[in-house]
Amino acid sequence: MAASSAPAAPWTPLANPWLIAAAVMLATFMEVLDTSVANVALPHMAGSLAATQDESTWVLTSYLVSNAIVLPMTGWLATTFGRKRFLLVCVTGFTLASAACGTAPTMALLVLARVLQGAAGGALQPLSQAILMESFPPHKRGMAMAVFGMGVVVAPIIGPLLGGWITDNMSWRWIFFINLPVGIAALLMCQTFLEDPPYLLEAKSRRAGKIDYVGFLFMVAWLSTLQIVLDRGQEVDWFAAVWIRWFSGVSLASMLAFIWWELRTAHPLVDLRVLRDRDFAACTAMIAVVGVVLYSAITLLPLFMQNLMGYSAFDSGMALSPRGIGAIIAMIFVGRIIGKVDNRVLIGGGFVLMAYSSYRFAEINLDISIAAIIWPSVLLGLSMALVFVPLTTQAMSNLANEQMGNAAGIFNLMRNIGGSVGIAALIAVVDRGAQAHQMLLGGHLRADSPRFQAYLQALQTYLARHADAVTAKLKAMGLAYDLLVQQATLLAYMDSFRVMAYLCLLCIPGVLLLRRSRKGAKPVMGH
Repeated sequence: MAASSAPAAPWTPLANPWLIAAAVMLATFMEVLDTSVANVALPHMAGSLAATQDESTWVLTSYLVSNAIVLPMTGWLATTFGRKRFLLVCVTGFTLASAACGTAPTMALLVLARVLQGAAGGALQPLSQAILMESFPPHKRGMAMAVFGMGVVVAPIIGPLLGGWITDNMSWRWIFFINLPVGIAALLMCQTFLEDPPYLLEAKSRRAGKIDYVGFLFMVAWLSTLQIVLDRGQEVDWFAAVWIRWFSGVSLASMLAFIWWELRTAHPLVDLRVLRDRDFAACTAMIAVVGVVLYSAITLLPLFMQNLMGYSAFDSGMALSPRGIGAIIAMIFVGRIIGKVDNRVLIGGGFVLMAYSSYRFAEINLDISIAAIIWPSVLLGLSMALVFVPLTTQAMSNLANEQMGNAAGIFNLMRNIGGSVGIAALIAVVDRGAQAHQMLLGGHLRADSPRFQAYLQALQTYLARHADAVTAKLKAMGLAYDLLVQQATLLAYMDSFRVMAYLCLLCIPGVLLLRRSRKGAKPVMGH
């Protein structure tokens, strides 16, 4: 009898894909939320734990460092220990670490708990992305990535708003305690609905006992030193500090050694060979730019509104919250049309819209209304969804199922690194730019300038009604200097938003590198 030549039917999970999506995204949303929810509560943490403001920043840094180290290892860990088992361990560890954060009696123990929380949460994003891509049939993967996008794009946006409300009305400890019921629910749902596909079971038996210790050490050295440099560099004037130069050198050398080793070893911790796929490589580079814009906007806009516009932390969060609404609406819409429209059109149009919304922020001034902030924020949310869903779908479209876990780890790592680099670089643009603009504007405040003298005289005349002539003159000079600093800082923020717009436009040529996605096509995934 001749052997059948019919291909084996692709594996499909037993549970409904939407139940699987609800289970994994509940855990992912909780983890992504914790990357930004604690930012606004740092002063409260420092005050209640008798720590300095500088020490409290380690609450953020420690989480990001451990999170970054685990992210690219996700594929290897899932293959080695089983994806379902590994995911359950991560959700359990994240939930227990959240409880430890909420009950920490000292800053040192809080930082240690955040390290454990970041390590447990680092794998949740790539695991969720890989599970969603495999659980849905090819023609519905766009909608699956829309669901994933709601977690990784919307959660950082509402994080500061939620954190500010909880801190003002309850206690900063409840920022972590709210994870407990969510974590328990996610754990029960994942246990009920998830299962490991057959290829993972086969890969686990092939790789039993093979651990890439060398690659792990290089990766830890690279990512930990990089994250510390990016997080603390501005505080110590970057390369003016000797330890920054040393850490930067160690990070660069470790990164090169890591790449060299992972490309040579037979069983790499992170399989970088997946970057040979043109679509995945181009999409990974572009998702780093999305990370720059997403996380930088989340950081810069609240600072601008609080420091220059006089908004409270909660009010600035409320003003920016429509961005999340725009993102959710666009995620649903894009998830439905993807596969019917060429991904390159959606990605290119999204980057153009993202550049336009960023440039609208570059036209702000101190007399704008709240509407001038809301509408560019909505456009930014729409553009994020327009880029994120097709970009994520296109990145994985030509990869075999067994490559997705590893690829998702690299993809999410680059988004997070883009965010870290973007925040550090654009905060530096604001700080350094404010000094440069202050020197430039200060040249117009000369004693021989009729306009400046008229302005100063008007101030003195007004202030003289409430103080003596000498005091009025000193106060007038002080007010003029405050105005100078304010305008210089405003110009620096405008520069940073222009940089974001230019970065988005630079991604347009990268879209041309992508393969054309056929309308209505159902890509065949290898096994």
